[in-house]
Amino acid sequence: MTLEILTSDSLSPLRHGFFTRRGGASSGVFSGLNCGIGSTDQTEIVAINRRRVADALEIDPGNLLGVHQVHSADAVTVTGPMSDRPRADALVTGTPGLALTVLTADCQPVLFADHEAQVIGAAHAGWRGTLDGILESTIDAMCDLGARREDIHAVIGPSISQAAYEVGPEFFDIFIDHDPDYAQYFAGGDGDRMHFDLPGFGLHRLRLAGIGSASWTRHCTYFDAERFYSYRRATHAKEADYGRLIAAIAL
Repeated sequence: MTLEILTSDSLSPLRHGFFTRRGGASSGVFSGLNCGIGSTDQTEIVAINRRRVADALEIDPGNLLGVHQVHSADAVTVTGPMSDRPRADALVTGTPGLALTVLTADCQPVLFADHEAQVIGAAHAGWRGTLDGILESTIDAMCDLGARREDIHAVIGPSISQAAYEVGPEFFDIFIDHDPDYAQYFAGGDGDRMHFDLPGFGLHRLRLAGIGSASWTRHCTYFDAERFYSYRRATHAKEADYGRLIAAIAL
């Protein structure tokens, strides 16, 4: 099956994409293009999937770079292939021939580009990372490489939508303790439950950072099982594990 790659005009002509699960070699609960190194899928099958991604980006598989994601606000600058994966949640580079990647299964994959400066970035932004500043850290790291804030374009890829993201009052309180205005990203649910708008909150933080443009592809990972992996959907189904989607951008 052919790979399905979602792209954005604001990031083109740079090679990039939010890859769906279609076109992969994995089977079972991982069926499709599982690129999760940390999953319990067969290592050799994950490697095949990642090679397909590298081929689609016309990148050497060794230059398909990622980090050990830990829901932090830490962004790293890379200049070449890495011998290990640093604990962080974003990467930036100005080095041609490299592809930056993040893995997600409901969290926001965010790709960044300053076409003029030829600087790119990729961030894994769950609720904790977004709240703590991972998007701003990525932008700051790009600016350190010569990007201009007003020239940076950011695109949020497939993420869990508000309709599927039910949370409790403790979660709500964490956000309100940071800023009472964050209440606007919550909608009422059953009883004391609420629904959190993760992509909406991500767009807010990106726009507040003063970049050139910010958008969301408007794909929900939870409600489209044929195209996307979802941690929350797998949890609700009591599945033993779940696949990871890959998002990538290359210079």
